[in-house]
Amino acid sequence: MATADPVGGNGQPLLVLGKIGEILDAFSLDRPSLTLSEIRDATGFPTSTVQRLVTNMVALGFLDRQGDQLRVGVKMAYWAAPAVKGVDVLDLIVPLLRQLRDATGETAAFFRAEQGHRVCVALAETNHALRREMHVGKIMPLHAGSASRVLLAWDDELAKSVLAQPLGSITDSTITSADELAAVIKETRADGYAITIGEREQGASGLSTPVFKANGELAGCLTISGPTIRMPLDRCLDWLDLLVESAEHATRLLGGRFPTTI
Repeated sequence: MATADPVGGNGQPLLVLGKIGEILDAFSLDRPSLTLSEIRDATGFPTSTVQRLVTNMVALGFLDRQGDQLRVGVKMAYWAAPAVKGVDVLDLIVPLLRQLRDATGETAAFFRAEQGHRVCVALAETNHALRREMHVGKIMPLHAGSASRVLLAWDDELAKSVLAQPLGSITDSTITSADELAAVIKETRADGYAITIGEREQGASGLSTPVFKANGELAGCLTISGPTIRMPLDRCLDWLDLLVESAEHATRLLGGRFPTTI
């Protein structure tokens, strides 16, 4: 018995597969739940097309429905698991860092919290001659810098431990008050990102966002950093959407999801 060819005669994917992909792309970590009308607005498809495709996608487990709200189906995580099985996290992250470096011209790094410190575990270094000193394996304190704020904002136990210790002054802009640091950690979690200027290194800026694992725990954070002369606050804000999208992409590559509570 003949089977349907999943690719059209011109070598392009069947139109319906492209439409299914566009519907799935309409969901994001900041908009994990959508209505039919929101999917229609995001894709530009006619209402009848959205209704037909969504009905079939729910039946197949591509989407889950609760009332009038639709989410990417839990079954998708089951299918995605083999894609990252046996693949080192950094193998997935490094290409994203290179894309960020190429798009901004500045150093892009991935940080984790290890043994009470912040550690650079992956790096795509700027090509500019004037650069911040950074290398894989570099160990930094957890109370200063945008990456530190992100790592503390999504790890309550780690934050409690850091806030209970003396907060040493590194630059004139370093936060040394536990109450003040607790407030900016809370703000970081609410905002979903952190921007710091001169907090860990005088004349240097950092912009960081979180990356999550499948269980909703923090995997680490993506950071763009460079001299403040090239990265003033307005430039950091200009790159915020790019970094958030990259962190969302990284989370998806890891089969991750946002934590259920914020």
